[in-house]
Amino acid sequence: MSGASKSMAGKICMVTGANDGIGKATALGLANLGATVVMVCRSREQGEAALAEIKQKSGSDYVSLLLADLASQDSIRDLAENFKAQHGALHVLINNAGIISRQRLVTVDGLETQFAVNHLAPFLLTNLLLDVLKSSAPARIVTVASDMHRGANIDFDDLQSERSYGPTQVYSKTKLANVLFTYELARRLQGTKVAANCLHPGMVATKLLADAIGIPRALMSTTRLMGSSPEKGAKTSIYLATSPALEGVSGKYFIKQKAVESAKVSYDDSLASRLWKVSAELTGLFVA
Repeated sequence: MSGASKSMAGKICMVTGANDGIGKATALGLANLGATVVMVCRSREQGEAALAEIKQKSGSDYVSLLLADLASQDSIRDLAENFKAQHGALHVLINNAGIISRQRLVTVDGLETQFAVNHLAPFLLTNLLLDVLKSSAPARIVTVASDMHRGANIDFDDLQSERSYGPTQVYSKTKLANVLFTYELARRLQGTKVAANCLHPGMVATKLLADAIGIPRALMSTTRLMGSSPEKGAKTSIYLATSPALEGVSGKYFIKQKAVESAKVSYDDSLASRLWKVSAELTGLFVA
């Protein structure tokens, strides 16, 4: 690697959902920049295959794998503890993992799965890692949201979508939750030198998109007719994680590496505060 390409040397980065799609492309991009990359994957088999591929393509030995099921809060807690046992610092946390389920499913914790994985998992993981992020500052938290948050709302009377469930409707709600979480987190982190931003990666031909529109995953992997490549989708995540121009920039929503306005409802501070409180209760965050 050239000196310029090692701009992230010495920086420790965690990427969730790193075995495929945007997450894997993000992990590879960070490894190419010299970062120490901790990949978080649910499947050992898929995670180890992605780990080997990233090491081979980047020529870096500073890539490792941690296993976690983000649908399980106990697993998320174990992930945070395992990370802290192995690393003394964390400079970048990329909350990338996400799912779309065609039917309503419930996690081991009794929560609707999309809401649990797409929102509560990054909420809990981020909070569990805040101490090490703060001690490593300047640090950055990057959350992959989506422009599908536009038009969504948060119905606190049916947060688990028991009365009404539509795959993309619920996904859109979780992506609005990502934006609200990012803005509230940024407010809470003022003065800490830990920045929190979120982004729309674009329409990317991944397994998640295949699940969303109900076509076979294998078909999505062989065509780009319905979206751009994961590498293009990862560009903004990598930019938010690494760009010197963003030092001190926090509480923003990005598309194509530019800060843009998110939906009007996402700037409702009272809504964000209420969602934070409910999320803390649902994750037992403040329970000893």
